[in-house]
Amino acid sequence: MSRSAHPAGPRHADVLPEGHYTAPAADLNVLDPKVWSRTVGRDERGVATVGGLTVTELAEEFGTPAYFLDESDFRARCRAWAEAFGKDADVFYAGKAFLSRAIVRWLKEEGLNLDVCSGGELTTALSAGMPAERIAFHGNNKSEHEIRTAVEAGVGRIVLDSFQEIVRVAHIAQSLGRRQRVQIRVTVGVEAHTHEFIATAHEDQKFGIALAGGQAAEAVRRALKLDGLELIGIHSHIGSQIFDMAGFEVSARRVVQLLAEVRDEHGVELPEIDLGGGLGIAYTSEDDPREPHEIAKALTEIVTRECEAAGLTTPRISVEPGRAIVGPTAFTLYEVGTVKPLDGLRTYVSVDGGMSDNIRTALYDAEYSVNLVSRTSDAAPMLSRVVGKHCESGDIVVRDAFLPSDLAPGDLIAVPATGAYCRSMASNYNHALRPPVVAVRDGEARVIVRREAEEDLLRLDVG
Repeated sequence: MSRSAHPAGPRHADVLPEGHYTAPAADLNVLDPKVWSRTVGRDERGVATVGGLTVTELAEEFGTPAYFLDESDFRARCRAWAEAFGKDADVFYAGKAFLSRAIVRWLKEEGLNLDVCSGGELTTALSAGMPAERIAFHGNNKSEHEIRTAVEAGVGRIVLDSFQEIVRVAHIAQSLGRRQRVQIRVTVGVEAHTHEFIATAHEDQKFGIALAGGQAAEAVRRALKLDGLELIGIHSHIGSQIFDMAGFEVSARRVVQLLAEVRDEHGVELPEIDLGGGLGIAYTSEDDPREPHEIAKALTEIVTRECEAAGLTTPRISVEPGRAIVGPTAFTLYEVGTVKPLDGLRTYVSVDGGMSDNIRTALYDAEYSVNLVSRTSDAAPMLSRVVGKHCESGDIVVRDAFLPSDLAPGDLIAVPATGAYCRSMASNYNHALRPPVVAVRDGEARVIVRREAEEDLLRLDVG
């Protein structure tokens, strides 16, 4: 038998060892403000509320599963990031976390810039009125059509990700009579302490041009020689869901060293440095993310110190929070269906969504919290696994959680901190219909991305 094979059995669903999960909270009815958006609470009946509306009335009007986004919280987080970094730095919201035209309008109104990484995201941004000069365009394999669209629109920067792309962007810009502002994305050899699939600064991966072996320096040489390009700076990104600033310190030191080499070789001081995003949020009560002002202070001090040591003028700093802004502002609301206790193991709680609306647990082993929200309960806690309705044993939403033992079909449960990547990565697996995104604010709720209908599936199936 192969070493990787294993017999099917009661524990074949990767049940974690006893003691891996944390003990149940002292009160399962408490909605921890660390993981829930800022206007979430409970009313006098014990029903959870957001933006002044109860989850029961929201479920009745919009159905389940659905993502409910706390607009006031989103806007407050945008302002907090903008104020933390001030006018001498740039904050680009990473649109890949979640993007819609409503989000674009909120970003524009709150003074943030926008980072996109596909033609679809760029089209969405432009259609909602984001000024092109406030848009940065990422991506490791941008098509000629995407590049041409971006250059024609006048995007503020294109982040170059390879030697081929340096030439490609320069050629397209020159053919359009433009000089395109660009940054070069470098991989700095720093691997953030995060999941392998979302650690992006080590050399063995698809993003960026390595500092090692002088490749990044060569990329700078080529970019500076091309008339179609205006090289404005260096970009780096070290991973996602990061709480420790140590990785940023090493990354900044290495990027500044490259800036010094560019000055010494070419007599040019590049004016910008982008340290990327990836700052973590609280998915569970055990997570301890930093506040924007703490992050801004730490990053600014790191870059200033390294530039002073290298005799460089401190460049303008850019950062790209996506998850850190939208992640905590939304939760996914589900209705409980089957409740299946397994003696001596756990209780499986099946909901009306699953991996089609949150793939992150299956993809990254992501951990989430979950609460009963349609009522309170004094019942004893039961070890639960919240699972979806898809035909996959790996269709898990919350791997290990404690829910009240009187949980029953028809109850509403909610998973907080699902604003980032859940709707963006949602799928039609099993021909599921992707849920709506509903913005809630000051007692009003409105759909900003509608629920898919079966007609939408059939419209694409040309048969």
